[in-house]
Amino acid sequence: MKKCLAMLLSLLPVAAMAYPIEVQKQIEGVKLDFTSYDTAPDIGSVTLNNYGQLPAACKVIFRNGPEAPRVRRVNVPAGRSVDVTAKFHRQIIKLRIDMNCQPK
Repeated sequence: MKKCLAMLLSLLPVAAMAYPIEVQKQIEGVKLDFTSYDTAPDIGSVTLNNYGQLPAACKVIFRNGPEAPRVRRVNVPAGRSVDVTAKFHRQIIKLRIDMNCQPK
């Protein structure tokens, strides 16, 4: 029983590091996909993949509760991918990402 409890307690810090990520996307006229990551307790990131023939201009907004939103504007060339990150002053509890992408 003590071994099971010790093993459960050793896994606790690993489970506490992850946080939920909620993504809202508005993609018009481009073939774009995304993958979101919980990079660190205070850093959120998303990878934008453009599978279309047109380059895309994207505005990505990262929100973490009461802190000011972090706005990133990126251009994603056709057939390429771009990483977008945001660092916050506090530990992220729940990260909300709003993406708005249009053809360039």
